[in-house]
Amino acid sequence: MSPVTVPQFAVISGAQVQGALAGREKQLVELVETTYRWHGAGESVNPPSYFLRFPDRPAARIIALPASLGGDVRVDGLKWISSFPDNTQVGLPRASAVLILNDPATGYPFACLEGSIISATRTAASAALAADHLTRGRRRPTRVGFVGTGLIARYVHTFLVGTGWSFDEIGIHDLSSGSAAGFRHYLDRAGTPARVTLHDSAEDLLLGSDLVVFATVAARPHVHALSWLDHSPVVLHVSLRDLAPEVLLGAVNIVDDVEHCLKAETSPHLVEQLTGNRDFLAGTLADVIDGRVVVPDDRPVVFSPFGLGVLDLAVGKYVYDQVACSGDLEVVDDFFHDLSRHG
Repeated sequence: MSPVTVPQFAVISGAQVQGALAGREKQLVELVETTYRWHGAGESVNPPSYFLRFPDRPAARIIALPASLGGDVRVDGLKWISSFPDNTQVGLPRASAVLILNDPATGYPFACLEGSIISATRTAASAALAADHLTRGRRRPTRVGFVGTGLIARYVHTFLVGTGWSFDEIGIHDLSSGSAAGFRHYLDRAGTPARVTLHDSAEDLLLGSDLVVFATVAARPHVHALSWLDHSPVVLHVSLRDLAPEVLLGAVNIVDDVEHCLKAETSPHLVEQLTGNRDFLAGTLADVIDGRVVVPDDRPVVFSPFGLGVLDLAVGKYVYDQVACSGDLEVVDDFFHDLSRHG
């Protein structure tokens, strides 16, 4: 039996995380797809997320996502991510996070990574993966619309383009004119050849889009008219709380994980509360990837991803391996200090 040692503990900055991930959209989407397959096959542990809420700050929350991933990755860990929507009013991103990776042999944590970039990356990779699989068998969308134009929208657009998508038209709608202008400036810097249109309402944007990305901070549904989806678009419902139950009841609904998505007052959770059942769900994205569910091309399709901690672990371990291989791992010497059981 080989000796078991305490791993070194490293801290990986946001700059290092971004450097390890930049330009690798295709590889990361493939990693997320593989992780969904492992999760669907039972090679993961992904308990419910835990929400820390504040009576004096009802809009804010901090969420703990513990998870364990098997497959070829084999890592345990925890994402600790805060959501403070008021941050956007002072020019800060809504979310901040750290990701802790634990050694599955000893349980000792071996890395702390800046987590908001990892979280945005896995969210965008999941959205791009869903866009690909949910549009197969139908005409590939050339008109994309973004409802909510913050950091997540930017990452989703980057991942769509990085995995081969091109668009003739890009629609933008945001309640904040400053955010919409900033997103348009990002598109200009990215050199998009598409015609960019700023829409005054979500209705106009939806009616003019074949692929829709919801990336808002909405706490409750604000889209109530199923007729806005009569042209059967694919909707990436990343922010989870934009669509009213009557809209979901008229759509084909795909989630990332049933138990996770149907809680915390998400739109799918509201449908379950209204109907008393889960019959409105067609299946999971893993079901679509593996061919167990085939989505029709004559109905709107809505993908509602709650966001799984195992995805953060997969992307976080990818970052750790990249930084370690580069020789730039910043190890905290003597982080674990008193290691003798009896002194």
